[in-house]
Amino acid sequence: MSTTMQIKSSERGVIRVFHIDLPREAIERFTTQAGTGEWPVQYALGAKSLRNAFVEVIDIRDLGDMSLSQYLINAHDVSGADFQAMRPRLDALTGFALVLPSQAFDQAEQELSIATPLRWIGTFNEPKPAAGGAPIRAKSAKGNISSTPNSPASQSNNTLWIVIALFFLIAVAVILAKFMLN
Repeated sequence: MSTTMQIKSSERGVIRVFHIDLPREAIERFTTQAGTGEWPVQYALGAKSLRNAFVEVIDIRDLGDMSLSQYLINAHDVSGADFQAMRPRLDALTGFALVLPSQAFDQAEQELSIATPLRWIGTFNEPKPAAGGAPIRAKSAKGNISSTPNSPASQSNNTLWIVIALFFLIAVAVILAKFMLN
């Protein structure tokens, strides 16, 4: 029996976790994309588009004392009631886990049809960014496109014009001096 799930092209901030039910020696072959384009993990997901850079395969024993749920909190900022309820199940997994953030699906609308050796564990949301606060009303936050006479930009422009005028006057004096001497 396979599990199906819809991926929307507009999806953002979703993390999907799967267990890979394969012996250790078969993991690399399953999760590595061959030079010919063959990629068993993509076939097992039934994905038409999958970005290798966002496919994360975790050897759970490499986490050491850290649990898989703690890793998801630290690495993907996963939280929420659904996630908290799934923590015991996540932490009971052994072997390898596949973690797929929304970016892994390359903003392509598609339907996944999950097949063995993958087993879907859960789908979790990353926290949404906080809404923008109230506008800043401080006088210093208001911009000014034109420079005022005493602003640093105005002063540096004045200095530049003085230097240019000086060079022009020196050039005129040198030319006049040559004429007078001849």
